[in-house]
Amino acid sequence: MIKYPNGKQMNFQSESKKSKNKDTIYKNRGMDFENDINISLEYFDGAGLAIITKRPTPINVVRVDYTHGAKIIDAYFEKQSTTDYNGVYRGKYIDFEAKNTKSKTSLPLHNITPHQISHLEKVIKYGGIAFFVISLESIDKVYLLDASYVISFYKSKERASIPVSEIIENGIEIKQGYMPRYQILEAIDEAYFHEENN
Repeated sequence: MIKYPNGKQMNFQSESKKSKNKDTIYKNRGMDFENDINISLEYFDGAGLAIITKRPTPINVVRVDYTHGAKIIDAYFEKQSTTDYNGVYRGKYIDFEAKNTKSKTSLPLHNITPHQISHLEKVIKYGGIAFFVISLESIDKVYLLDASYVISFYKSKERASIPVSEIIENGIEIKQGYMPRYQILEAIDEAYFHEENN
């Protein structure tokens, strides 16, 4: 136990205690994935390369407790959200959904809703770029998969999931590093601007 000048105490766990928290850490990997995307997008914005942000889910606040600051007690979603992220890159509207799977074999489709499919279809119809960023936790790799492919797979109703092998074969691997964490723009360039880059 260490006491800091500000009065806070820190308890550093031994390696054995840390290993007990492995399940908790694993459960939070989905949130870590989204956080890493957010940090990567902030980096691109700061570097003047692109503006892509997380789309907030609209909520209607019913009741707030002001006894200890403002704390929302009761609220509900005003409408179903569309996709996770949108913005502009190289003069094109960008729209994508982030998904992660712990499965070694597939990405379940039940996490993708009909209104998300409908939204992505409209983005493509009006000339925007739409895709999924998929984290395959079992192999620690992240892929960009074009929304058209996912939409086609979703509508065929042949399977309840997309095999990992299909994601790897038809997607573009997003390189991982330190800053930015995910090289999403490189993957977008490869998928949608490769002719302009040649």
